Amino acid sequence: MTSRRYRSQPRGSLTSSGRSRLLTYVLLLLCFLASAACAPGQSQGGSEGAPELRVTTWGNDSRLRLTQQAVDAFTAANPDIKVSIENSEWGSYWDKLATMTAGNNAPDVIQMDESYIAAYGARGALLDLNTVKSNLDLSEMDPKVLDTGKVEGTLVGAPIGVANFSVAVNPEVLKKAGVSMPNDKTWTWDQLAQTAAQVTEKLGSQGVYGLDGFGTGAAELGAWARQKGEEVWPTNGPGVSQATITSFFDYANKLVAMKATPSAERQVENSTAALDASLFATSKAAFHLLFHTQISAFGAASGTQLKLLRLPAQAKGESPKMVNKASMYWSMSARSKQAEAGAKLVDFLLTDPAATKVLTTERGIPAIPAVQKEVAPLLDPQAKIALDFTESITSELVPPPQVTPANASGFSTEFIPIGTEVLFSKTSPADGATKVLSIIQSMK
Repeated sequence: MTSRRYRSQPRGSLTSSGRSRLLTYVLLLLCFLASAACAPGQSQGGSEGAPELRVTTWGNDSRLRLTQQAVDAFTAANPDIKVSIENSEWGSYWDKLATMTAGNNAPDVIQMDESYIAAYGARGALLDLNTVKSNLDLSEMDPKVLDTGKVEGTLVGAPIGVANFSVAVNPEVLKKAGVSMPNDKTWTWDQLAQTAAQVTEKLGSQGVYGLDGFGTGAAELGAWARQKGEEVWPTNGPGVSQATITSFFDYANKLVAMKATPSAERQVENSTAALDASLFATSKAAFHLLFHTQISAFGAASGTQLKLLRLPAQAKGESPKMVNKASMYWSMSARSKQAEAGAKLVDFLLTDPAATKVLTTERGIPAIPAVQKEVAPLLDPQAKIALDFTESITSELVPPPQVTPANASGFSTEFIPIGTEVLFSKTSPADGATKVLSIIQSMK
C-alpha cells in the first residue's frame, strides 16, 4: 500500500519523527499567516505555453517505475501537457512537501496520506476537487469511500484505493503447528490469543510465534475502540475512553503472558526490522495485523501464498466493525495554475485503462468498482486474494471515521512509545491509557 514501515504506522525514532511533525506544522502555519508567502505562484508553462505539471509521490523504485509508465501513457494521449514526477521516500516526503508548500512552490498534483490530509486541507493548501469536476469524474466511486477524501465538508482528496485493517495468516505455519484455520466470521480476540498461543507452544522452540506483535499500533487501537462503540477521533458519538484503552493494553499484556506474541524486546526488534527480515515475512509467525493490500509484499518475501481474515470481534456474535480506509489520495495544490490539466491527469490515473492496467493494485485496491473488475484478470494470485477479500467484506463494512484531524498527524508516532512502555511493564495499562488520552486531548 505504501512504502512506509510494514506495520500499520511509520516507525523510527520519536525525536526525528517529532521534529518532522513540528516542522510540518510550523511551515504550514507560516505559510497561511504570511500573505506574501501565500500569494499565487507563477504560472508554469513550456516554451510554447504548454502546461507543465509537477507531481509529487512517495514510494520505492517499483512504484515510481509503474507511475512513470502510467504518466507516459497520459502524455502520449495528451501531448500538449508535460508532466514531471518528484519522488521521495516516506521519511523525507512530508518535510519536503511542507517546505514547498510554505515557500509557495507546492506541486500541482500531490500524493496524499490519510494522516496528513486534514493538516493540509484544513489550512487551505489543497484544492476543492469539486471545482474541477468537469475534468475529474468521481461519480462511479462509492460515496462512503469518496467521503474519506473530505476535510470539513470539502473534497480535497480523490481516494486512489481502499484498504482494510485485517489479519494476515500463513497457512503453512498453521499446518506445521497442527492448528486449524480459524473461522473469521465467528472468531473473537480471545480465540485469536488461544490459537496464537497454540502455535507458539508447538513451534516456539524453532523461533516461531503465533502473532508477531500487538499493542503499539494506532490502527490496532482504532479498531479496538470502534468495536467498543467509540472512536479515537469521533465525528459523532463518544471518543475513546480510559476503560477502552486500558482494556486494549491489558489484552496486549495478556498475549505476551500467554506467549501468543513474542516478548516486548522481540516485538520491538521485529517492528524495526526490514519487511523481508520480519517474523511474518520469514514464516516465523502465523498471524500479522496489517492493511490488507500489504499482503502482496509479505507473500513475495515469504514465498508462501498468504490468506486474509476478518478482524476478530470482542465477543462471539458481534461485528468486527471493519471499515474502508483510503490507501492514499490524489490531491491538488490550491495554488496550482494548472488545475484543469492536473484534474485531467488525476482522472486518467484513476479511470483510464492505459493507466489502471499498469498500476493495478500498486496503491491499494482501486477505489472504483468498475476498475477493480477491469484489473482483476491481470493480478497475481496473492493480489487477487486481496481483491477477493475486499469484495467479500464490502457488505459488512461500517461507515469509516473522520480522517486524522489537522493537529493529530503525529498521533501514531507518539502512541508507539506509550504502548512499548506498557509492554515492558514500565507503565501500567491504566497509566498508559491516561497518557494516551492526554495526547489525544492535546491534538484536538
